[in-house]
Amino acid sequence: MRLTTKQRLFADEYIKSGNATQSAIKAGYATKAAYRTGSENLRKPQIKAYIDAKMTEIESHKIADAKEVLQFYTRVLREEETEEVALPTGDDVVTVEKKPSFKDRLTAAKELMKRYPLSDPMVQAQLKKITADARVAEARAKALEDNGQDMELLLDKMLDTITKEDKKDEPK
Repeated sequence: MRLTTKQRLFADEYIKSGNATQSAIKAGYATKAAYRTGSENLRKPQIKAYIDAKMTEIESHKIADAKEVLQFYTRVLREEETEEVALPTGDDVVTVEKKPSFKDRLTAAKELMKRYPLSDPMVQAQLKKITADARVAEARAKALEDNGQDMELLLDKMLDTITKEDKKDEPK
């Protein structure tokens, strides 16, 4: 993914603005050909790959991943997270560090358990019921398919019989 200095500058400007023409101008390409140059640069595989890689890098830093969220819930559950709360005291306002309430800890525990449902006996029972219902539905569908094949065979036999009788009745 070797880019020239102008191409790298174009790609970096494009990431900032999303405007290919302005990015081409800022990168030092001719103003008259900026529209065409910007469009062409966006179609070049190495520039596109560079832009995609940079965008992925930017997004990965901005968005929390699942592990980070689970760690946060765990810290709340264990009262390791605190929040600042403003309390009015006469003419002044004082900020105090507050640990999560029991309700907040319970909510965090529920959110964690949603991700690990198999340890909950109620969820296990529901899962067993859903599995059994699915098996019954599959068996019914198979039975209907089999009956459909039986009907098809029966219809074929009836048509053969009718055809044979028609041939017997035809004058020779």
